[in-house]
Amino acid sequence: MTLATLFKQDSLFKHEYQGGQHGSLEVPAGYSLRFTDVTGGANCSLLMYNPRNLLERINLPDTLKCQHTFKMTTGNCVYSDMGRIFCSIVADDTGWIDSVGGFSNKALVEKRWGKRDYQNHRNAWCQNGQDSLLTELAKFGLGLRDLAGSLNLFSKVVCESTGQLVFTPEHSKAGSVIELRFEMDTVVAFSTCAHPMDSSEDYPRNAVLVEMVKSAPVAEDDACLNHCDENRRGFENTLQYQPKLSGQAL
Repeated sequence: MTLATLFKQDSLFKHEYQGGQHGSLEVPAGYSLRFTDVTGGANCSLLMYNPRNLLERINLPDTLKCQHTFKMTTGNCVYSDMGRIFCSIVADDTGWIDSVGGFSNKALVEKRWGKRDYQNHRNAWCQNGQDSLLTELAKFGLGLRDLAGSLNLFSKVVCESTGQLVFTPEHSKAGSVIELRFEMDTVVAFSTCAHPMDSSEDYPRNAVLVEMVKSAPVAEDDACLNHCDENRRGFENTLQYQPKLSGQAL
């Protein structure tokens, strides 16, 4: 792709990440990240931080608690540990986004798919979620103590009546889209490594297309804003910290 073609794209950023890769972006308020599962069965683990105060980061326990839910999908918001809304889920073709499974580590990946390293296997090596995310966090001066629970796009983990957590294989189909609208400036680190509960025989290498686009203004009847009273208060709390452009609701 030439630079001329790149700058003519409708999206501000567009890149396809193969399974077992990672990346990071600083997303301004008023923009969205659109994730597409290219071939089906993908996983994309996300962490979020406030670029103005990196101590503020994603808090999934509070996110689930304040919205009275176990799963995440369209209409839900992702909260920080300071009660502000990083982003709103404005589209989710999968109907269920995992928020409890976390990410894989080196020991788990080696036990399940064998030991491979870049020096000997080049691009066929098996990366893990923790090391991938740490690589991205290091770019912002963050490290091991800054890891938090990840939001796992395209993956589904259900809780059975016995209390056992169960991973749903091939939950996401080819072409499934999840779009996150950011309500405040946010550093987003992501990994396309396999979900830690994925028991596939071969190491999954399912691609995810990531695009950054301009968001539509938040309307008064917005599904995320009106999902519950807690979300409306979350939007107000976020607005007090970082005012939106004119023409937005609230």
